[in-house]
Amino acid sequence: MKPVMLFTDGSVHPPSRTGYGAYLAVTDPAADPETLKDRIQLKRFKLTSSTQLEIQTLLWALGEIQAPAVTVYTDSQNMVGLPGRRERFELHEYRSKSGARHRHADLYQEFYRLTDQFGCTFVKVKGHHLSDQKDAVDRFFTLVDRASRQALRTDPLCI
Repeated sequence: MKPVMLFTDGSVHPPSRTGYGAYLAVTDPAADPETLKDRIQLKRFKLTSSTQLEIQTLLWALGEIQAPAVTVYTDSQNMVGLPGRRERFELHEYRSKSGARHRHADLYQEFYRLTDQFGCTFVKVKGHHLSDQKDAVDRFFTLVDRASRQALRTDPLCI
């Protein structure tokens, strides 16, 4: 098994709380992104938010792939920052200063479990570059970004 470059993104329609997550698992970084369009996976999530959707999409993707190591490419600042917040979350048992359990505690615990299992590293992608300024990573990421936005735009609940 080869290490995987995992590109994830999601788009949410806030009024309906419906979102679409998309991922693309790439094992050959030299591959032409255009030839991989048909390998993008999409999933509809209900009762979600943008923060939730980004993590739900990653968890779903990690549940679908097999790899000895995964580098996750995302534009989600929250997801990129979660590894650095782990110690504090665990020390306080996923509770706020007022003692309330964090609303995404279960997702975060599953995030840490799976990212440990896959040895995930995270790379923050700055989305929406001009075409002539995109490198290979940007072109792969653009595929999942477009797929999730297109799925949302064609969902009758979100129009």
